[in-house]
Order: sequence, then C-alpha cells, then structure tokens
Amino acid sequence: MGLQLQGLPDFPWDALTPFAERARAHPDGIVDLSVGTPVDPTPQVVRAALAAAADAPGYPTTHGTAALREAVAAWFARRRGVPSLDPGAVLPTVGSKELVAWLPSLLGLGPGDVVVHPEVAYPTYDVGARFAGASPLPADDVTAWAGRDDVRLVWLNSPGNPTGQVLGVDELREVVDAARRIGAVVASDECYALLAWDEPWASGGVPSILDPRVCGPSHEGLLAVHSLSKQSNLAGYRAAFVAGDPQLVGRLLEVRKHAGMMVPGPVQAAMVAALDDDAHVDEQRARYRRRRTALLAAVEQAGLEVDASPAGLYLWARAAGPGQDCWQTVADLADLGVLVAPGAFYGPSGARHVRMALTASDDDVARAAARLSGA
Repeated sequence: MGLQLQGLPDFPWDALTPFAERARAHPDGIVDLSVGTPVDPTPQVVRAALAAAADAPGYPTTHGTAALREAVAAWFARRRGVPSLDPGAVLPTVGSKELVAWLPSLLGLGPGDVVVHPEVAYPTYDVGARFAGASPLPADDVTAWAGRDDVRLVWLNSPGNPTGQVLGVDELREVVDAARRIGAVVASDECYALLAWDEPWASGGVPSILDPRVCGPSHEGLLAVHSLSKQSNLAGYRAAFVAGDPQLVGRLLEVRKHAGMMVPGPVQAAMVAALDDDAHVDEQRARYRRRRTALLAAVEQAGLEVDASPAGLYLWARAAGPGQDCWQTVADLADLGVLVAPGAFYGPSGARHVRMALTASDDDVARAAARLSGA
C-alpha cells in the first residue's frame, strides 16, 4: 500500500507568515515565541563527546551502541522511576518527530484501524495516522474508545504540547488497563518530562508510562518516546529514542533496519554523554523556569489568562473570560511585535488559546515581557 497522502492537512505554520511580517514591523523588531526551538548553547560535555567520535567511517547500527542503550536504561532508572528497563528494548530514533509520524506505519496499521490521540495535541499524531491510512480519533476520555476492537494505537503526551498538562499515575494506569484489554499499543510521548514547574510534579516527578506504579511488572504493549532536544539543547542533533515492550521494539528495529533509519554514530556518542550528565539538564531547567516566571507575570498583567501549563515549554493562554478567537489574539500580539502560535494548530478545542514558547533568549523574553506589561 502506498503512502496515504489524501486528507493530509495543510502545513499549519505557513498560515502564520503574515502575522510574522506584522510582528517584524514593530519598531523594536520581532520576538518570536511561536516555535519551541532551543536557543541556548549545546552543553560542552556533549560537544566534546561528538568531536571525540567524529572519526566514523563505518555505518552505525540501527539498534544503537550497547553503551547508548545502557545509558538510556540507567537514565530511566535514575530520572524516570523505571528500575527494570531492558537495554535491549531501547531504540535510538532520528529525533522524536519521525517516530511519531511513522509509528502507525511501522506497526502495520492501515485502513480500518483507529489511532487515538489527545484532543488538543501536537498535529503529527493525526498526520501519522493518516500516513498509514488509519483513522485518527481525538479523545481525552478513555470511555470514548475503551472496548473498541478497531483501536490499535493510543497516543499519550505528558507533559502535553501545547497545554503542559500532566497525567498522574492513576490516569495513566486507566489508559494502560483499557488498552491492554483490547490489545492496543500505548505510545507515550514524554519529551518534556524533566521540565515540570508546579507541584506535585516539580518535586515528585512526572510519571512515565513505564513506571511500575502505572503498568505493573511488565512493559507489554507500551512504548515511551523521549527526545533530548529540549532538556539538552540537542534539537539540531536529532537525538531521541523509544523504549518499552521488547517485542514491539524488536518489531520496530527490523523494519527500521530495512529502511536504513539510523542515528549517526557520533550523535549516539553525544547522546551517551548527555544522558550520563544531569547537571546541564538542571541548569537548563533553571533557565526555563526563570523565563517562565517573567513571561507568566507579564502575560497576566496584559489581561491574558493562562490555563494548565504546569510543565513543559509553553504557556497556554487566552483572552480573559471565555476568550476570543485565537487568530485575533495572534494579531493583537503581533501588533506588539510578539509572535505566538494559534491554538487552532492543535485541534478545534484550542480555538480560543495561543501557545507561547519559553525557548527565547533571556533578552527576548525580557523584551516580550516589557511589551506585554505595557499593553
């Protein structure tokens, strides 16, 4: 079956172009808070590891080096409350977006199959289902799909993009139990997990789908997807991984071998260094916390209200009260020289919100805060 291109949405970011031009017309220039791309330096420990591994004349393995898989397993035990991850059930990916986009296809889904994803969500969950010819189903309530034998894959995203919403142990367990009863795979996108701001998540940690409190002693039917782009400023390295059920990971590995989907060897070495070093992650988290504090105060002073957003790299904001159409809020902020993403990019339920990224520099966040505070 060929790639299913019919029914794909237009690439959403193209619609933001006229608002970017409007923001650039501000006398003091644009502050771009629309895309969550890291701007801080890649940590020196990671760059040193990349340079040391730069002599790489041979092909890397699709499964990744033993050192990388062991580093991922140790990281899950140390930082994510997952003490018994099999290093063999770890697979590096070329960033997390490609895995999100291709997972339904890699799992063999097709017409007649249903892929569940959050109602307000990163658009690639929907697109990945369409690539495979499957049907996307936006649903936050487990009862909307529990018991359906056509549901083959359930995507979770905690902390969520764009809302920052965190799913607790009980909520995750409910999804896992319902999916196991119908034989569906649960894939949890956890790339913002180390960036929690509010309690209980800031001190207690954001739970993983692989946490034994969630799934019991087995990872059957479960995949956790994680990226180093945000926590380690490695977006340009395309450094990510998927881990969980050994049988599922093995199936993905076989398909990816045939397709040549390999993470470059030097990048794998850099990933080991990043995973082994917690200090740089904590430093980056402190930077984002500082920026969030400044931006949140200014947003509220400007008369906007922030919903959810207890974790992650975004503020999920709307005009006070019931809110106005998100495109009007985008336009209002563009007149201040501040570019944000419309909530409509993330589904109909986001039509009255905008997403504001915390990934701008300290200077740009200060400029945006000053404009918002004076609005």
